[in-house]
Amino acid sequence: MRNIRLSRIATVAGTVSAAVLLAACGSMSPTGTSASASGMVYSQAGLPASIQVPAGNKVAWETVGKGDITYECKDKAGMPGQVEWTFAGPDAKLMDRSGKQVGKYYGPPATWEANDGSKLTATQLAVAPSTAGALPYQLVKANPAMGSGALTGVTYIQRVNLTGGVAPANMACTAANKGQKTTVPYQADYIFYKAG
Repeated sequence: MRNIRLSRIATVAGTVSAAVLLAACGSMSPTGTSASASGMVYSQAGLPASIQVPAGNKVAWETVGKGDITYECKDKAGMPGQVEWTFAGPDAKLMDRSGKQVGKYYGPPATWEANDGSKLTATQLAVAPSTAGALPYQLVKANPAMGSGALTGVTYIQRVNLTGGVAPANMACTAANKGQKTTVPYQADYIFYKAG
């Protein structure tokens, strides 16, 4: 009789353990997604294939960059006598999903720096059109981080969810104002990945 009771207890315990394990697995984020501090799940599924991060990398840090892009009126490369607004560099604060500043983004060269002092540059792999009047989506491969901290081990960075930042349309770039600089406000999410 005692053996039957122990057997039933073991069976119930096994069933409860299996249910808990299944529930835990069901709550995990699917591949390519990550739960942010706000509870929102980031997914790159809706992004152009050219800027999707390769499998084997997972979201390590989500930031929102808000600031300015500087443009300079310069000669067009390989086109004597013609000028255009040329990207000169970014200057933005990086905030976490709750709005707290966690770093900055500046250049040239384009540099992401965390508040803990770790920083990195990167090599552009791909861009793809985003929304009208906004910078394109971008995927960059991170160079090894300088210093140790949040950016140590970052493999890729995606620029997504863009607003503004394109060359000024309301100010002409002509031979008369060559060398002039101007800034354009922008906002973008920078999603940092690490191997894992």
